[in-house]
Amino acid sequence: MSVFLSAEWRKLAILNYAADPASLKPYLPAHTELDYWNGVCYASMVGFWFANTRVLGVKIPFHVNFEEVNLRFYVKHQTPQGDWRRGVVFVRELVPKPAIAWVANTLYRERYSALPMRHNWEQTADKLSVEYSWKHKGHWNHLGVRADAQAVPLKAGSEAEFITEHYWGYARWNDAQTMQYQVEHPRWELYPVEQWRADINFSALYGPAFAYLNNAEPLSVFLAEGSEVSVRKGDRII
Repeated sequence: MSVFLSAEWRKLAILNYAADPASLKPYLPAHTELDYWNGVCYASMVGFWFANTRVLGVKIPFHVNFEEVNLRFYVKHQTPQGDWRRGVVFVRELVPKPAIAWVANTLYRERYSALPMRHNWEQTADKLSVEYSWKHKGHWNHLGVRADAQAVPLKAGSEAEFITEHYWGYARWNDAQTMQYQVEHPRWELYPVEQWRADINFSALYGPAFAYLNNAEPLSVFLAEGSEVSVRKGDRII
């Protein structure tokens, strides 16, 4: 499949929660199943910066650099050849650009919404602070981390590797069909996190089924540098 979108994903702040599988089942696309790590079903709140965005190789004015925040969970799909592909499913993706939301929802059957958003990065010689905020129903939600400014490689077999090393996206097309698309990027480095902060109204954003996350603390928090990424054109699993 040819490349549909190319961009950079930078400074990914990732809060990882123990999820109730029942809250995720309504979003589970056909031909996929929940993917667990050490017996835990994870859902991650991810904020990052979309930069140098191109659609079919073209930069669209005023839609090149912007924030994104998403709630995602982890699945796997077995191909007809018997291979397993590990991927993600998005409960909802937030961006400040309505046109981006329209394209993703129309072509990929994703669940994008456009909201007012902002971000703040602060870096010194040895510390890095990253925060992403979005306004929903008059309230500014936010997530942020403070980390050591020296990035380190991913450890093989680690929780961080499980969270970041997913190279397929899956979205429900209908009850029987699923849209799948491949995401390509190199292995990411992580900044060692020292502190995290968050004010997220999960139930307001995603509905009563996610109210249990309102007062939950994440099992882990990561800050990844990110990289250039390519999203290939999708196809349907029937």
